[in-house]
Amino acid sequence: MLRMDINMPPLSPFEPSPLDPSDWDGFRRQAHQLLDACLDYFAAAREHPWRPIGEAARAALALGEAAEGSGMEALSADLIEFVLPYSSGNIHPRFFGWVHGTGLAAGLLAEMVAATMNSNCGGRDHGAVYVERAVIDWCRRCFGMPEGTSGVLVAGTSQATVIALAAARQFALGADSRRVGIQGAPRLAAYGAEGVHNATVKALELLGLGSSALRRIRTRQDTGAMDLGALEHAMAEDRAVGVRPFCVIGTAGSVDRGDFDDLEGLADFCGREKVWFHVDGAFGVWARLAEAPWRDLARGIDRADSLAFDFHKWMYVQYDCGAVLIRDEAKHRAAFAARPAYLAGQSQGLGGGDPWYCDYGLDLSRGFRALKVWSALRAYGSRLLGEAITRNCRLAALMARLVEASPDLTLSAPVRLNVCCFSAARPDWRPAAQDELNTRIAQQLQIEGEAVFSTTRIHERTVLRAAIVNHRTCEADISHALAAVERKRAELSGALAREFGVCAP
Repeated sequence: MLRMDINMPPLSPFEPSPLDPSDWDGFRRQAHQLLDACLDYFAAAREHPWRPIGEAARAALALGEAAEGSGMEALSADLIEFVLPYSSGNIHPRFFGWVHGTGLAAGLLAEMVAATMNSNCGGRDHGAVYVERAVIDWCRRCFGMPEGTSGVLVAGTSQATVIALAAARQFALGADSRRVGIQGAPRLAAYGAEGVHNATVKALELLGLGSSALRRIRTRQDTGAMDLGALEHAMAEDRAVGVRPFCVIGTAGSVDRGDFDDLEGLADFCGREKVWFHVDGAFGVWARLAEAPWRDLARGIDRADSLAFDFHKWMYVQYDCGAVLIRDEAKHRAAFAARPAYLAGQSQGLGGGDPWYCDYGLDLSRGFRALKVWSALRAYGSRLLGEAITRNCRLAALMARLVEASPDLTLSAPVRLNVCCFSAARPDWRPAAQDELNTRIAQQLQIEGEAVFSTTRIHERTVLRAAIVNHRTCEADISHALAAVERKRAELSGALAREFGVCAP
């Protein structure tokens, strides 16, 4: 038994924590100051392109031993001076690099509330779980999937792909594969277009199947879609040597060019072959909210066995938030459900609230990601979000027209969605000179804060790539960015011509 010294002074049962502010009014003033700085930053997005972080800011961010804190007032000042100014620049309307989402004002409010609540959304019976259920159900209806479809919010499509392919693997190998593993099991093969996202490769590696389990199927020149004849041939070859096809990955918006597979054709094929049909819809799936003809690219999504996608890309929601939907809830749950005694469900109280999201994915500890999605839908509605997506597609088409009208620029691939790839190099230059010019243009425009293009490889050449997923971008931004490319081309061409021994334009 614990013995108490009767001479000890009585302890207060409600001592304040040293980790809470000692002066809540002072903290409130500091918080309002920081909130104002964030709002100013958002409101002036055009004034905040990416910029390299300097040595002084890097030094200020170093923590050392961090044995003693500097207090809330110093923290607020550091956040304003050394953290906030050095974003990746993706809120800027001329940020076209990669596929970086832009963030919403509604998300700023949602993140404050989520941070205050600090909910663990792995399970139990509390409000955050019901918000996530509402988001998953909206997604199910948005993509036309049936009642009973399950889903879970995750960090992004990379994690969603692991969950979807784990369910597909479990379905192919049987329930006992969770216990005995895949040693001694039949070799499995997955099939995707040549440009299938690297998340698929990583998922196959993590699941123990290896990257060699992926069969990259050629795409059609006219549409950029997976060649169904080549897919059928590859699957027949595998079966002939004892390899079991377990999954076909359809692409809804390829990362390089925004191409779509024939999802209806793939759904028909997978139904005949009794193979799991997964769709990687990382950003392109949101064409579903756009006007025709872009909306029509997403036909067949409703027939997927599983669907992976992000909110933080083309739905403009703050990082990070992705999702996976799986048509058959029983197959989804069978791949992940595991409840030790300390997580046993209860009939009432906080331990109730079945189903728990930890039974549908990798994480038991999960943040309140759903609130920023719910807030975007509650504040703006899917119609307004769809109009912004449509506008991005129109702007990509405008960029393509301006590129084709320029004597100095060459369109590198058809623009089918919101991605425009082009070259600023003369096609009669040496390949290395073409690659170097486009690379230097992208780098220098980023450093100068004019515009952010990324680069990619098309037809074995490095080209400039613009992925337009910013709700702030307008026509003036497109013309400004292309004018900057042409100006930088003129500045660099002479030096490159001498360096590579080619004729300057």
